Amino acid sequence: MVRLGTQLFVLQMVIVLLAVGGTATVWAVHTRNQLDALHQQRALAIAQSVAGLPQVREAFNRRNPETVLQPLALGVQQATGADYVVIANNEQTRYAHPNAALIGKKLSTDGATVLRTGRSWVGTETGTIGTTVRGKAPIFDEYGNVIGLASVGVLQTTVMGQLWTALPPLLWTALAVLLAGLAAAALITARIRRQTFGLEPGEIAALLEQREGVLHGVKEGVLAFDLTGRVTLVNDAARELLGDVGPDLAGMPVSDRLRDVLGGADPGEDKIVLHGDRVLVLNRTPVSVRGQQRGWVVTLRDRTELVRLARELDDTSSATEALRAQAHEFANRMHTVVGLLELGEHDAAIAFITRSTRSTYAAGLRERVQEPTLAALLLAKSAEAAERGATLELAADSSVREGTLRDPQDAVLVVGNLVANAIDALDGAPGTIEVSVRADADGLHVRVGDSGPGIAPGLVEEVFREGFTTKAAHSGPRGLGLALTRQACLRRGGWVRVRNSGGAVFTALLP
Repeated sequence: MVRLGTQLFVLQMVIVLLAVGGTATVWAVHTRNQLDALHQQRALAIAQSVAGLPQVREAFNRRNPETVLQPLALGVQQATGADYVVIANNEQTRYAHPNAALIGKKLSTDGATVLRTGRSWVGTETGTIGTTVRGKAPIFDEYGNVIGLASVGVLQTTVMGQLWTALPPLLWTALAVLLAGLAAAALITARIRRQTFGLEPGEIAALLEQREGVLHGVKEGVLAFDLTGRVTLVNDAARELLGDVGPDLAGMPVSDRLRDVLGGADPGEDKIVLHGDRVLVLNRTPVSVRGQQRGWVVTLRDRTELVRLARELDDTSSATEALRAQAHEFANRMHTVVGLLELGEHDAAIAFITRSTRSTYAAGLRERVQEPTLAALLLAKSAEAAERGATLELAADSSVREGTLRDPQDAVLVVGNLVANAIDALDGAPGTIEVSVRADADGLHVRVGDSGPGIAPGLVEEVFREGFTTKAAHSGPRGLGLALTRQACLRRGGWVRVRNSGGAVFTALLP
């Protein structure tokens, strides 16, 4: 198989040859036409000069005109360099001709048009001496009547000789152009080889197919941007995560934060962004080719399920720790009861058991919140609050029967995030968190209030924006809890709000 570079070189040389050959041909034809026109006008001028000579007109009145006209014609022919000068009367009988044997005979070409109209004529004809470029002029007497004609011609061989004389500069020019085209073709071929890294068309096609296969086969979303911020590449996973992606970043149906991360206004690694129902992790990396930056590549990973499982694991871990703490506390109480019984302090043992039963938080919680998942969450959050010096109280209007929640996961997400936000708001200071969960025909009503400092009026809407946080820097992403809460409520057709009343009070409806 012929290599790509060789094909390009041969193709370019063919184009150069065709261009040079065509140009040379056009030049030769044009030059030939110009020479023909030049010699025609020159022959006509000589013929008109001969026809206008007084001695020519006078010779027509003599008994033997050829004795005067033949020497005159030969002299003009020699002086002007014409190949022939012929003079004939109005009956087309020659009075002068380069070949004296033809004097007195008819013209070999028809001159009737000139004799009849009295007008000059130029053209190319073939006569006794060969094909010539000639001009014919009428000869008039003193009364203006046509009495004959003068014909002057130049052989085509003479014209072609002049053309061949002009060809060497053209040939040298064509050769120089061919050499320049050869050098240019070689340079272009070398440049294309460098740009294609020496790959052949089949290899380039195979690489493209492999790239397309890999690009659309990976599960991570991939977007490529040029230096102007326009999307130049997007794979199937990115379209699935982001929806319809056009070439213009400004026209993408995405949130402002996601647009900032994609466009580089919010730099950093592993940026977590909410988009629709998904939690995405984005990384934006510059792309350099041969030491020059060409654009950026953004990878997107769907971490929705991972985030949900991580939160469920946190809730489960919190519940486990709470149960372990309660088991340890219960064991201490049992040891106390056994000790009182061994000491014979039966009344003291009964009183201790009664006080412990009434103070058991879990018993009251399970009685009002019968949904096991939600009850376990509140129990775990109660233990977490206690560990951080706060008290979690369940409001008297709480009531959730088992089986009334269509999707306990969303309920756990909303309640868990609001309670966790309230615990963080106290920031380790002693305080109270009041939680109300109530299920009715409209859905799950949630109210979480804390005794913290509350929220500044100007930040009431900002607290629900993803990435917003008023807490000190911690490892890992912040500002997702309330954004996820709002997302879950809006997705179900509900809402979440916040107001200040002795601290921040969040209310939510999860239909």
